[in-house]
Amino acid sequence: MAGERVYPDEVAGAFPEPPVSFTDGEGRDLEVRGFETVDEETAAVDALVAMYDDFDPSDRAQGVPPVGEDRVRDWLDTLLEQDGFDVVAWHGDEVAGHATLVPDDGETYELAIFVHQTYQGAGIGTRLIEALLGHAQANGAELVWLSVERWNRPAVALYEKVGFETASAESFEMEMAIRLN
Repeated sequence: MAGERVYPDEVAGAFPEPPVSFTDGEGRDLEVRGFETVDEETAAVDALVAMYDDFDPSDRAQGVPPVGEDRVRDWLDTLLEQDGFDVVAWHGDEVAGHATLVPDDGETYELAIFVHQTYQGAGIGTRLIEALLGHAQANGAELVWLSVERWNRPAVALYEKVGFETASAESFEMEMAIRLN
């Protein structure tokens, strides 16, 4: 709950709203778009499922994404039906990554991001998070938090780069937070 979690006093700067087109560090042209399942065709959902089904098990954190196409579909159905925010990075018809803000308690959102292993290290995670935060910011979301394993320095550096601050570092996982509005 927002009352138990520490959030920065200062509002973060403005983030770009999707769609966001860019060339990644490997020279690939990508576009980050909002993902609204009500409006999405089956092919788009199938492409998202395919990315998760091919996700490297060593890149899974905190039990997600699940393993196996059926479990991935069930997990995505539940995730995407919530009143949160989702963006997907597209490389042509292929999903390179997905970032989501999951509603926590009505006023806060938990961030999760997944970049497929063939696209990692090319700046896509930064663009995904920025577009996700821009999408949420434009739609009135205020408080966002995340949990990350302390040893995951690349992830921590990414979150700090986009404006997250350490909220709690007392356990194996640390919490980081940002104020959008």
